[in-house]
Amino acid sequence: MTNTVTKQILVLPGDGIGPEIMAEALKVLRLAIDKFQLGLELVFDELGGAAIDKYGVPLADDTLAKAKKAHAVLLGAVGGPRWDTLERSIRPERGLLKIRSELGLFGNLRPAILYPQLASASSLKPEVVSGLDILIVRELTGGIYFGPRETKVLDNGERRAQDTLPYSESEIRRIAKVGFEMAMLRNKRLCSVDKANVLESSQLWREIVEQVAKDYPEVELSHMYVDNAAMQLVRAPKQFDVIVTDNMFGDILSDEASMLTGSIGMLPSASLDANGKGMYEPCHGSAPDIAGKGIANPLATILSVSMMLRYTFAQPEAASAIEQAVSDVLDQNLRTADIWLEGMHKVGTREMGDAVVAALAKL
Repeated sequence: MTNTVTKQILVLPGDGIGPEIMAEALKVLRLAIDKFQLGLELVFDELGGAAIDKYGVPLADDTLAKAKKAHAVLLGAVGGPRWDTLERSIRPERGLLKIRSELGLFGNLRPAILYPQLASASSLKPEVVSGLDILIVRELTGGIYFGPRETKVLDNGERRAQDTLPYSESEIRRIAKVGFEMAMLRNKRLCSVDKANVLESSQLWREIVEQVAKDYPEVELSHMYVDNAAMQLVRAPKQFDVIVTDNMFGDILSDEASMLTGSIGMLPSASLDANGKGMYEPCHGSAPDIAGKGIANPLATILSVSMMLRYTFAQPEAASAIEQAVSDVLDQNLRTADIWLEGMHKVGTREMGDAVVAALAKL
């Protein structure tokens, strides 16, 4: 059935490899829009370093207005050494933090799924990671990245820096609810990761998660300290199904989990508000060292498109088709450099994108 209602997607290519991987993701998205008659419209702007170059700030007011108007945001990556000398308040990453905060994108979903074709590319033995399918639910707009911070000079002339990790009951409760809801859609197992043996914020975190658990009696809830969770992810990762955790711990654990899948270049993410509006982006950074070389892996961005169609636009058929196209391409032994192994066919960014488009067109 044709969807005659036009909904907007704001596209922010960003910095480094961002424009390269975004170009390939947009090929796939445009085909999906046409193939499944999705009625989606693309609008474009800049975020991060590219926005600094164009507007003088990492997130312009007009860009933020476009983001608030759009139904979803598709982001490449931000940051790079050319902007590292700027004051911290106007660096590219501040634009990313601001747009997350302004849009209320508190719930970050980071799946770590090992495609069977990439089992040998994982940093762990295939028998340890085969069949891996973890979802990390990360709180995204609170905690230490947004808490008060200062650097001051002590009486003895020494500088001391301080960052604080604040969480309110309501912030914990809403992300815990997301974790439980995701667990209900999967295998009804949720592990809450904290540092409650040391941190006051984690003690409150655990208490509130326990309260929310009463509303989800079907979900098996467990708790784990973050240092143990980091160890368990490399010891026996398949013990996890859904992990819910705070901003900093989620940042670290999701990057660790990415290497279990063969490459961080394979991991998409979704950052959602309370109503399902989201910003979708690959988990990896802007990789300025390979920018412009045409070798970056676009699959995480392409899979972010799939997540966008599934979670914000409720188009599971289109989302599944994109995921199947990626799997079909991997079946063809096509690999970018980050997931390449001896005997595989190494391709560049554009070739990988073209291959996914061709596979999607055949479905």
